[in-house]
Amino acid sequence: MIDLIGELLSYSFIVRALIVGMLVALCSALLGVSLVLKRFSMIGDGLSHVGFGALSVATAMNLAPLQVSMPVVVVAAFLLLRISENSKIKGDAAIALISSSSIAVGVIVTSLTSGLNTDVYNFLFGSILAMSRSDVYLSVILSAVVFVLFIFFYHKIFAITFDEGFARATGIKAGVYHILLALLTAITIVVGMRIMGSLLISSLIIFPALSSMRIFISFRSVVISAAVISVACFFFGTIASYSFNTPVGASIVAVNMVSFGLCCLIGLKNRLF
Repeated sequence: MIDLIGELLSYSFIVRALIVGMLVALCSALLGVSLVLKRFSMIGDGLSHVGFGALSVATAMNLAPLQVSMPVVVVAAFLLLRISENSKIKGDAAIALISSSSIAVGVIVTSLTSGLNTDVYNFLFGSILAMSRSDVYLSVILSAVVFVLFIFFYHKIFAITFDEGFARATGIKAGVYHILLALLTAITIVVGMRIMGSLLISSLIIFPALSSMRIFISFRSVVISAAVISVACFFFGTIASYSFNTPVGASIVAVNMVSFGLCCLIGLKNRLF
């Protein structure tokens, strides 16, 4: 195993993917706990589809994909909240509306320009080769911003997650922190989508949170353990991808599935004994 890890780290493109991927896994797990508890976890899936549409348009126009998709997905996150809160279109319906429209736009633009080529496959399913050096620098900065803001506003996010009515009564502007949570999720989705793909990135939000909830009860314990599980699954998923020559995104999801099963067994054992 040590020799395999050493061989893995000898490739600069894998090191770049590990740096960005583990930061994204950490941020996804932190945000995922609140999103799952608020039953808004599929926002990641919706925003990743918006990201696919933005990446397709950016590629067709020969623009930098990450720089173009970031503001588009951030605006989509804001619109999702506004549509869900202030119209007759609620929650999952708003996500389905925006995500399906974005996928359609992305496919149409791609088919009219470059066609369904390798780049599109990478956008959908991820590629460990997708991260350039400039992408890594930008991704590290954005991930650090997400992490710092989450830690700084941790208590406010905790309050709106468990009792939004009480939080409003104590003077917390719940709407502002809803927007903050959505924007942090949007940034995390865009950064991680190059590696995981638009169809699989939401798994980093959902799986670690659900796995951790099988074992722990308190919010702090769930958040910390979800972060550990997410980073570990990303690392071992990358190793599995390299060892068995399988797509990196799917390999990471498979490791998360195994982790979820083990956590379910541990949780069941704790309840029985």
